[in-house]
Amino acid sequence: MKKKTYTFCAIALFLFSSFRPNLECEYANSNIGFAKSQIKEALVTDDINQARFFSYKALGAMEKSKSQLQNCGCTYAKSSMKESLEALILATKSTTLDGAKNYLNESMELTENTMRVLSTHDTHESNYSNDVLAMNTTSSTKRVVPAKKDILSLNEKIDISLEKYKNSLDKVVETVNCKEATAFAKRIYEECEMQLLKANLSEGKKYYNLRTKEITAKALKRIGNCDA
Repeated sequence: MKKKTYTFCAIALFLFSSFRPNLECEYANSNIGFAKSQIKEALVTDDINQARFFSYKALGAMEKSKSQLQNCGCTYAKSSMKESLEALILATKSTTLDGAKNYLNESMELTENTMRVLSTHDTHESNYSNDVLAMNTTSSTKRVVPAKKDILSLNEKIDISLEKYKNSLDKVVETVNCKEATAFAKRIYEECEMQLLKANLSEGKKYYNLRTKEITAKALKRIGNCDA
């Protein structure tokens, strides 16, 4: 009986661990996405002081994503982001706008690479062996599905609550003037980005803002370019 109990606990722990890194990768990707938007702003300005200002904002976002990247466990992403940070630091120290933009372009390329790597993290790297992953398909693990449900219950409740938001946002996209709908959605998207940069955010609020941001991003994509 003790052996069965130990096995149950071990598998339950594995199930918990297998979901946690995925979310940490998503949280990291969100913060790095914000950094990318700041690098983009730095690249389009003709003022070196503004370029430095946005570079510093990008640096801050990347610094805040370090612990999430550590928990995510994606060594490729960590390596790429480290190089991107180094390029950003050089951009802030550059004495000319052209020099700063050269480093910013390098950082942008590395940042985009980091985001691509994070989005495909599960396909190129796993913290678990194939034998352990195979355990999930055996009949013996079916008994621990309730444990998985318990772990994810808060996230599931948030997903359900966000269905109402998604439906409301869909109506905004369909019925409200394009520019007004875009402004409305962008405000929500940017607020979620800022919330996700906070270090003391609870797990529930982090998940809520991450999923809200994803829903809003899809709505913005549906709205498209209002001037087209």
